[in-house]
Amino acid sequence: MAGGAPSRPPPARRGRGGRVNRDGGGARQAVFLDRDGTVSREVGYMTDPERLELLPRSAEAIAALNRSGLMAILATNQSGVARGLFPRRSVDSAHARLRRLLARRGAWLDAIYFCPHHPLEGRAPWRLRCLCRKPRPGMLRRAAQEHGLDLPRCYVVGDTRKDVHLAHAVGATPILVLTGYGRGEWERHRSGFRRAPAHLAFDLRDAVGWILDHEGRGPG
Repeated sequence: MAGGAPSRPPPARRGRGGRVNRDGGGARQAVFLDRDGTVSREVGYMTDPERLELLPRSAEAIAALNRSGLMAILATNQSGVARGLFPRRSVDSAHARLRRLLARRGAWLDAIYFCPHHPLEGRAPWRLRCLCRKPRPGMLRRAAQEHGLDLPRCYVVGDTRKDVHLAHAVGATPILVLTGYGRGEWERHRSGFRRAPAHLAFDLRDAVGWILDHEGRGPG
């Protein structure tokens, strides 16, 4: 697949749900998380990885997913690479910091995927009409192949229409958080949603609580 640059995790601990199914059987479920404005504070183009800070209750939310056995997977557009605002290694550094911040609170991400491309701006190889830039489904399809996921049984949580449209593109359940750009997207640009999210969540912790209730897995 063109693009869909995965930021590989170290060997991950697993909650209930245990072993990753590598045979493509689609036995597992995941919650796909946007990064900026959903897990971490929205600061625009993150030219300095040290600017990455968790939103309140984000680590608590991801830890609840870890306990539940649902995979927690980050899927984020990072077109600043294509635009020449920061190198790809800066994205890797930001994600290493994100993992450290989560680990301090007993939480982890099972995988990280990011798209460094932009269709109109930048230079090769990053200027590209790729399949991975949200709302295109390339990152999720790659994750499904690599981790044996059943995408229609998965969830996508984010703060923009792109995240909602991405979920619908693969048959997953979309949740819009009101952090980051979410409140403005919903209050001022609601007509731009081709289909509504399944749930409007105050923040990521609220979103995860709804997911766990929906799955019958308790409060988390």
